[in-house]
Amino acid sequence: MGRVTERRRTIRIRDGAVTTRPDTLVAEEPLEIRLNGKPLAITMRTPGDDFALAAGFLVSEGVIGEGSEVRSIVYCAGATADGVNTYNVVDVQLAAGVVVPDITLERNVYTTSSCGLCGKASLDAVRTTTRHPVADSPQVRVTPALLSALPDRLREAQRVFDRTGGLHAAALFSVEGELLDIREDVGRHNAVDKLVGRALTDDRLPLSQAILLVSGRASFELAQKAVMAGIPMLAAVSAPSSLAVDLAAESGLTLVGFLRGTSMNVYAGDHRIALGATVDQG
Repeated sequence: MGRVTERRRTIRIRDGAVTTRPDTLVAEEPLEIRLNGKPLAITMRTPGDDFALAAGFLVSEGVIGEGSEVRSIVYCAGATADGVNTYNVVDVQLAAGVVVPDITLERNVYTTSSCGLCGKASLDAVRTTTRHPVADSPQVRVTPALLSALPDRLREAQRVFDRTGGLHAAALFSVEGELLDIREDVGRHNAVDKLVGRALTDDRLPLSQAILLVSGRASFELAQKAVMAGIPMLAAVSAPSSLAVDLAAESGLTLVGFLRGTSMNVYAGDHRIALGATVDQG
């Protein structure tokens, strides 16, 4: 749709010299996700891969777990009062027989996209709701050297970031280190939803032989999305949150943080890391 970036006039000051010039910025627009015609959520996102984003969001919410459960995903015509289609509203129609959950703010399931529900109830909900328990997935084992090479591969593939410097990225790698897919968005959770949604429509769930790498920190919501998609390993170039570590330990997810150069911290699931040396318990 050509809306991924926009140009804005800016005043640049460098060493006392003042100039004006256009700058390329990442676009940010709201996306309303409807389920069977009823509003479900609104998220701020970078336009593009909207159908994948909606599908991935529903996987994270535990509504769907395979592509056959989706009948259609369409942009809503006449999304405004004057009938103009903004391409900012999508409606997901579920296949016949798929149970639609009670979509209310009071529903007793965890929430996503930084909605603010945290604690033991969140951990229990993810563990009991996921259809693809990572603890039951086939054994994955990778070396620290393989993990160390992934951030550079991610950075090399960030096309829009090169023009704007304003995007988060999420990528799926094989256990051999091959880049399988990458998505960028202003919201790190949206980038992961786009990956998961594309995997759903391609009938590749669960992603039991994949590594998820994110360009920022590892929050609870990102760990949750990995678990719901059956991804056994989440790595981040920045820090994890305490609740993300708790969820990883609870669910069997391998969680790696501060993945920079040859350094990294393994917070949970170290059985998937081929350490090859005695771990200092001090």
